[in-house]
Amino acid sequence: MSSIQFQPASEEDRVDRRSEMARALARGGMEDVQVLSLETAQEVLTPKRYEIVDLLSREDVDSVRALARRLDRDKAQVSRDLQALAEHSIVTYDTDGRSKSPRLVQEHIVVEPLI
Repeated sequence: MSSIQFQPASEEDRVDRRSEMARALARGGMEDVQVLSLETAQEVLTPKRYEIVDLLSREDVDSVRALARRLDRDKAQVSRDLQALAEHSIVTYDTDGRSKSPRLVQEHIVVEPLI
């Protein structure tokens, strides 16, 4: 009996696949989309960070403090979570003087499929 050998795609192939997926979604009407690798999603989208992403997808917030109040969380913890999301280009900030307003970089976030 022969066995099937699984050969994972190279990282370059996976990057190309994520780019093609984003283009295909845009052609299908889902513009402004970011496709995350499975590993990035597992590392970065913790339940608390997902809560931030979810809220930012539905509402505009004026500041990190306002976001923390809206989530009923400590501002320092929310700031750390936002920094992790920003490191992966999921969140960015609009600045106005000393105020930083977090917002999503893309309107839609998709995780690459397994296959």
